[in-house]
Amino acid sequence: MTDITRAIAAATSLAASLDLPADDAIVLHNSNKLALRLTPCDVFARVAFVGQEVAQFEVDLAQRLAGAGCPVCPLEPRVEPRVYTRDGFAVTLWTYYEPVTPDTPPAGYAKALEQLHVGMRRVAAPSPRFTDRITEAQQVVADPARSPELADADRVFLGGRLASLRRAIEDRGAAEQLLHGEPHPGNVLSTKSGPLFIDLETCCRGPVEFDLAHVPEAVCEYYPGLDHGLLDECRQLVVAMVAAWRWEIGDQFPNGRRFGEELLRLLREGPPWPTLDTLTRRLEGP
Repeated sequence: MTDITRAIAAATSLAASLDLPADDAIVLHNSNKLALRLTPCDVFARVAFVGQEVAQFEVDLAQRLAGAGCPVCPLEPRVEPRVYTRDGFAVTLWTYYEPVTPDTPPAGYAKALEQLHVGMRRVAAPSPRFTDRITEAQQVVADPARSPELADADRVFLGGRLASLRRAIEDRGAAEQLLHGEPHPGNVLSTKSGPLFIDLETCCRGPVEFDLAHVPEAVCEYYPGLDHGLLDECRQLVVAMVAAWRWEIGDQFPNGRRFGEELLRLLREGPPWPTLDTLTRRLEGP
């Protein structure tokens, strides 16, 4: 069986063992983690190989953030809120929401993200710093065994850009707090109760502009008090980090290599730096 088939089998059998009827599973997203809608129990399941996730961190943080009134997707209330393991996979079970609109309106998106940030300032939780994400990207670029198809010239260029952006952002000395880490549209559910954020594995500490660098341009227009110079540097940093991850061996992001090539081209071209949703539409369009 393929890894996806095995992951689906693990999630459905686990749900059934918890008295959650799961005769079928719909793949909602598949990159480095698998997101499933289990039916007919209507549960949102996240599945990853054991050891390749930080699911316990995500479960613990989700409960703390929900308690602080943050707009995050809650865990499935019919079972114990914890990480389950089955056949080599780590599985977490969440409340499923039927989407009410294809896209979250910018004003509501910004308000929800601001509400998330306010709640996060009230939550004391150990978390990595955003610079750890930069270090991870630098390690991928620096090691030909992890990025064998990245040309030598591109390796030098991308490694240098990541290092210079890290220095520039840290030199600003901006206030830092707990962040979502990747609050892009793919991690926002549009529900009857308003936008809810998912995928808390990426939470880290840093300036709020790092989070805003992941959202559509129109959302930033509604978020108060941004440092637009810092936001611009963070957008370039996000482009550089995502470029590194798309060249990592084993990356399962759809059209990942094409994204990697385009991101390198954009970094060489210079500003204005595109938001990720703009780039995605450009590469996935007709």
